[in-house]
Amino acid sequence: MRLSRWRKRCHDSQQYSCSRLTVFMYDLHRLRLLRELSLRGTLAAVAQALGYSPSAVSHQLSVLERETGVPLLEPVGRRVRLTPAAERLVMHTENILDELERAQASVAASRSEVSGHVRIAAFQSAGRAMLPGVVRRLSSQHPALRVTFAHISADAAVLGLLARDFDVVLSERYPGEPSTAPVGVRTTVLLSDKLFLAVPADWPVGSLSDLATRPWVMEHAGSSVRRWTDSVCRGAGFEPSVMFESADVYLHAQLVTEGLAAAFLPGLSLRAQSEFRTVEVVAARSIELSVRQGSDASPVIATVTSALKDQARGFDARA
Repeated sequence: MRLSRWRKRCHDSQQYSCSRLTVFMYDLHRLRLLRELSLRGTLAAVAQALGYSPSAVSHQLSVLERETGVPLLEPVGRRVRLTPAAERLVMHTENILDELERAQASVAASRSEVSGHVRIAAFQSAGRAMLPGVVRRLSSQHPALRVTFAHISADAAVLGLLARDFDVVLSERYPGEPSTAPVGVRTTVLLSDKLFLAVPADWPVGSLSDLATRPWVMEHAGSSVRRWTDSVCRGAGFEPSVMFESADVYLHAQLVTEGLAAAFLPGLSLRAQSEFRTVEVVAARSIELSVRQGSDASPVIATVTSALKDQARGFDARA
């Protein structure tokens, strides 16, 4: 009875003190907010991602500061950054969340039926070529498994994977581009996708060097893909005349079809294209599959990644 009254008195503050005993309880939701801030960089970005107001996020982090008894944020101009103590707390939060994910995987493994929700993030050509077939197959084989996906840039997708917005990410890596998988992410190569030099059907072109004065369509300047395409052209002895810029590879293909430009097109985007010529295979990009470390123990994640690998083997066989 005495212990019950002691708990009641101390409940509001979440700091239990009695005689020489002190137990601190950190709220996991607030720890998650601090972790989100470390990933997304600003209070506004955290608020937008989670559907809160910036003031609500700030208030919850202030409460967490009181719980820990140490400063967690320091102002830098109009923004804030994490203190060293906050960085250490985020590291421990990562470990806690990883253990929770492993616990969920362990419980899921005891079920007789594969069930749950898996969220996939994919870039355009991989999403269009692979995901409809994978989702259709999984829906047929595992009715209790819900698979959703979003078309999103690679940088945002990896951030979303770490933030647990997504469970599986499909990304691309071009020749010469280093692997940038952050700590806590496991990445494997799913498919080697050939990169073709594509030209309009009526252009008298036999090699890349014949295109020194022709118009090109490429991705936007500064992107990793654009850096690669520029370097390939420079290696052939010319600076490409880029008349059109777009991140939409299917628009690239359409401009080639219409006789307006040359382009480097990945094999996955050529499946439904036949109105232009592919002159040569220039190189290959890597299609990569990423999951959080520990989540691949989940039978739900394993089922989805296995289906993606099966689908990729089908493309490899046709390449």
